Amino acid sequence: MIDIYLYSFLSIAIISLISIVGIIAISIKSDKLEKLLVYAIAFSAGALLGDAFIHLIPEAVEKTGFTLIISFYVLSGIGFSLITEKIIHWRHCHHLTSKSHPHHLSAMNLIGDSVHNFIDGIIIGASYLASIPVGIATTLAVIFHEIPQEIGDYGILLYAGFSKTKALLANFLTALTAFIGLIIVLLIGASSESFLMFLIPFAAGNFIYIACADLIPELHKDVKLKNSIIQVMLFVLGILIMAGLLMVG
Repeated sequence: MIDIYLYSFLSIAIISLISIVGIIAISIKSDKLEKLLVYAIAFSAGALLGDAFIHLIPEAVEKTGFTLIISFYVLSGIGFSLITEKIIHWRHCHHLTSKSHPHHLSAMNLIGDSVHNFIDGIIIGASYLASIPVGIATTLAVIFHEIPQEIGDYGILLYAGFSKTKALLANFLTALTAFIGLIIVLLIGASSESFLMFLIPFAAGNFIYIACADLIPELHKDVKLKNSIIQVMLFVLGILIMAGLLMVG
């Protein structure tokens, strides 16, 4: 159990540090950064779906057998993500903020980011409770998604009038809510097998929603043949990396 705590807290610490990646983005021209973000989105979409279908769902099925309740748990993760975004009027946006692409108020973005990171903490904690290899795979999937996400969040805060230092600090503080989610799931999940068996497919549903509702639609905005081929290749690469991680186990 000590190994699970160590791995899970280290994973959250690494993911929290990714919140300062926005500082790197300011040295890149916006048009080049936009193109790089699209490629990163394609890769992270594949990684999220790969983790959901190669690691999380099979893990749940292995422990309980494939039953109808597993499907409902996955659907509950998808539904929860949809409802969460509707309530706070915020969605994962991976485009740079500009006058032609305005965002919601910075406060709403910070609230949404806090909720998103809190859920990430829950998902990572549940994954490590399932097994360390599944936890590692899920952590990597979250990291791949967080990089374009955090760059987008950083851009929103700068556009809203935050200084560079204040924007980085705000982004970092919202990232820390992942520790709250992690602690909760470790305290409850470690003593409740049924709760853990709900969280694993629920996490898969959350990843499926993010990939299909937030990430893949962004890829359709660039239909140039060359760019599309690269996007598909990176999408497949994300899946293959998740499949390759099966060797860890």
